[in-house]
Amino acid sequence: MVSKRIFITGGSGCIGHYIADALIQQTDHDLFFFVRNPQKLKFNYNARPGITIIQGEMQEIERMERLLKTVDCAILAATAWGDPQETFDTNVTKTIRLMNLLDPLLCEQVLYFSTASILDRQNQPLPEAGKIGTDYIRSKYLCHQQLPKLAIAPKITTLFPTLVFGGDGQKPYSHLSAGIQDVTRWIDLIRFLQTDASFHYLHAQDIAQVVLYLVNHPPEPDGEPHQVVLGNPVLTVNQAVEEVCAYLNKRIFFRIPLSIQLANLLIKLFHIQMADWDRFCLNYRHFAYQKPVHPGLLDLPAYCPTVADLLKIHGIADRRPASKTL
Repeated sequence: MVSKRIFITGGSGCIGHYIADALIQQTDHDLFFFVRNPQKLKFNYNARPGITIIQGEMQEIERMERLLKTVDCAILAATAWGDPQETFDTNVTKTIRLMNLLDPLLCEQVLYFSTASILDRQNQPLPEAGKIGTDYIRSKYLCHQQLPKLAIAPKITTLFPTLVFGGDGQKPYSHLSAGIQDVTRWIDLIRFLQTDASFHYLHAQDIAQVVLYLVNHPPEPDGEPHQVVLGNPVLTVNQAVEEVCAYLNKRIFFRIPLSIQLANLLIKLFHIQMADWDRFCLNYRHFAYQKPVHPGLLDLPAYCPTVADLLKIHGIADRRPASKTL
């Protein structure tokens, strides 16, 4: 396989660490990591030749113009949230600027990380995400709207992660993984509730394997940006609770339906303050998408395909009864 020159942003994040490990350990591509703080990098960037760490911020991406004109692939995982100005500047203005600095004739692929939260159930832009989403979600929505206008558009593959788990002693934890112990802490109450909702999730290591596959098998340009939703098959909340209970050996004796009407009544009674986007999500409930991509779909080994796997890799003890053998 021909060695490629790959420019990567967001290498210090959770997903970025898994992508870095996959590219370093499973390829001989020349890798250029553009990071704000190299001290946050926990992967071994001295593991082999051909790895370059460049310190810098997205706000100064223009100084990378000469390098960007020479790369075959760009993996854009850098993102910002919190401060509104930085969020929109990083996630929209500078991300678009970076793509415009690439050579559309030389660069064969851009893998750009967005979020599945900006899509509806038909994988089309969700209007509410652009109107009432958080600053982070609105910035991703706005950037997505601008992609078809770019000269590099036919080479862009937008990745839409669903719920992301990941992290360990050598990699930063995702927000969800950092709070997974709370699920087991509250399972004695949650197991008796029933609700009508569904979701997808994917572990960051499985995301990295999909990214590695796309790096080595770029889609043929057909005039339009490509889209890939990253997630395991859809899972209902009730199924997830049942799988957690089975893993922890917790019996479910009965279940109380938790309707939207009841939830809204509790919100009103307890004067719970909710942002417009949070209230929309409560009513929307089914964050399910068409044709989600995961390693199994590409005939690749999956790291975390089930809820039991998810609990196990987060150090939660398996309490299922031992199977009897004859």
